[in-house]
Parts: sequence; structure tokens; C-alpha cells
Amino acid sequence: MSDEITVRHNEKMRKIKAARDKMMETKTEEKGLIVVHTGPGKGKSSAGFGMIMRCIAHEMPAAVVQFIKGNWDTGEKTFLRERFAKEVRFFVSGEGFTWETQDRERDIAAAQNGWKIAKEQILDPEIQFVLLDEINIALRYDYIDIDEVVDFLLTEKPAMTHVCLTGRNAKPELIEAADLVTEMTLLKHPFRDGVKAQKGVEF
Repeated sequence: MSDEITVRHNEKMRKIKAARDKMMETKTEEKGLIVVHTGPGKGKSSAGFGMIMRCIAHEMPAAVVQFIKGNWDTGEKTFLRERFAKEVRFFVSGEGFTWETQDRERDIAAAQNGWKIAKEQILDPEIQFVLLDEINIALRYDYIDIDEVVDFLLTEKPAMTHVCLTGRNAKPELIEAADLVTEMTLLKHPFRDGVKAQKGVEF
């Protein structure tokens, strides 16, 4: 009986591989992708920083522009600035979450400055990947004009430069313009049970 199962399994895998090989023959184009990580679930920034790790491994110069989070002492910021400063440029433009600053004009100015830095990094021929962490929050509150961001990404971004934009509530215009969109779904969160953000897991 086990031999029959093995034979059936191997035949199934052979067919799947043949079909996949045929599909891959048609996938020959290369381009700089616009990637969006959004949704109410955890992991959007973590996924973006995972891509930064890949860039380091592949010796692809990268940059991070972090919106909103401000001077929050995150593990990824400490790690990259202390150990991979040559491989990854790290910029912080936010001054904290909106409910902490209580100053919309200052929030707008910080976000606008972050977008200015982001454009400079995206246009820099040395940089191959740019992570715009939590920019979707700035776009949600209209601190940055969504039409300007989409137009820049579609018309001015270098053809082979990858850009990843994270944060919940990504605007429809950005989702439409993106090549790859992932929505993180929240199923369960310890915060609901009174557990605060845990070091190493959430920051």
C-alpha cells in the first residue's frame, strides 16, 4: 500500500513540476517592483525589514525611511545602524504616532520631509531597494498627497529600483499602482488580553 502511495505521490509531483517549469518559461521580465504591505494584522514592517535582510545578503544597497514611529527604539533601527550602516541608509522622519505629538502641522512637516528624503533615495542610482516604513499612515491622514506619491512611483522611479511601502489602510490608488500587495489579517492579538508590546516580537 505504501508503495502505491509513493508512486501516486511521485507522479503527482512530476506533473506539478512539468506544469510549473512550463509556466516559468514565460516569466522572463525583470523590473523594479512597487510592493505594498498593508492590513490590520501584525508583520507589515517585519516583512519589509525581512526584504532589507535579503538585500544585505545579495549586496544590494538599500535605504529605509521610517515615517510616524519617530525616536521609538526599535530593534531593526538599532541593528541596521550599528551593524549595517554601510549597506543600509536609515532615516527617521516621524516624531511619533499622531496621538502622541498632538500637533498636526508638525506631523505634516515631518512626513513631507520624509517623502523628500524618500524621493532622493529612490532616485539615487546606487540604491536598489527603498523601504518606506509606515508611509501608509502618513498617506491615510493626508500628510502626503497620494496622487503625488503614485505619480512619482509610476513615472520617476528608476525602472530597476524596488520600493516597499508599509502600513495599514493603504489607499486604493496605491494598491492599484503596486505590482505586489499583501494584506496582513488580524486573527488574534495579545494586546486584547492586556499584554503590552513585547521586545523582540513587536519592536
